[in-house]
Amino acid sequence: MQLDRILQSQGFGSRKECRALVRDGLVKIAGQVMTDPFVELDTSGLVFEIDDWEWEYADQVYIALYKPVGYECSHKPKHNASVYTLLPPPLVNRNVQSVGRLDVDTTGLLLFSDDGQFIHAMSSPRRHITKSYRATTPQPIEPGLIEKLMEGVQLLDEPEPVRALAARQTGEQELELLVDQGKYHLVKRMVAAAGGHVETLHRFAMGELSLEAGVLPELEEEDWCYLRPQHLSLLGFVDKSDRAGA
Repeated sequence: MQLDRILQSQGFGSRKECRALVRDGLVKIAGQVMTDPFVELDTSGLVFEIDDWEWEYADQVYIALYKPVGYECSHKPKHNASVYTLLPPPLVNRNVQSVGRLDVDTTGLLLFSDDGQFIHAMSSPRRHITKSYRATTPQPIEPGLIEKLMEGVQLLDEPEPVRALAARQTGEQELELLVDQGKYHLVKRMVAAAGGHVETLHRFAMGELSLEAGVLPELEEEDWCYLRPQHLSLLGFVDKSDRAGA
């Protein structure tokens, strides 16, 4: 593929803008400044630099972000900054979308991709992708709250009680909850229906993909990383390149 087309496909602008990047000496491959925007390159395993930032060529990208408080999962936020401002512009330009949403005051693991099949698979209720949350409460947790969450609580807009797959108290004012649904404010509503109140909420895992226990690169709030095939497998997903090579 021609270099200008490669850069365009990776979100670095129009073909004209990408040619200008090359001609201005801003693109390097293996430490060599590229001067010909029309040079043909093998995209397999291709790594290039622009403004000293290293990029990997990918037909589709899969991203994990450690979302902090104060960001809305929207391209057009109403009251806070957009979570997309935490990603580099080329990723946003290639139209990555979040896999579901986290509330503005909820922190933790948030996935992004420009692969519609992946987004659908991770969002589909039929897949029952589990989500692990850690919640704190303003008051000590009342006896019986964990049992109620496990037995199932009735939410106003649900025909049947909704129960946690797992729940445990991890501190006087802290609990962990495992659910396999992605309904609006689900954990907060479940805890409220059980007689408690969520003060802070943190999602630390989806499926077996976790911000903890060394599964992902160590991320601080606002950090992001690429998801590798071994990470996608923890979500029960195989990317297209792996399927093609199978």
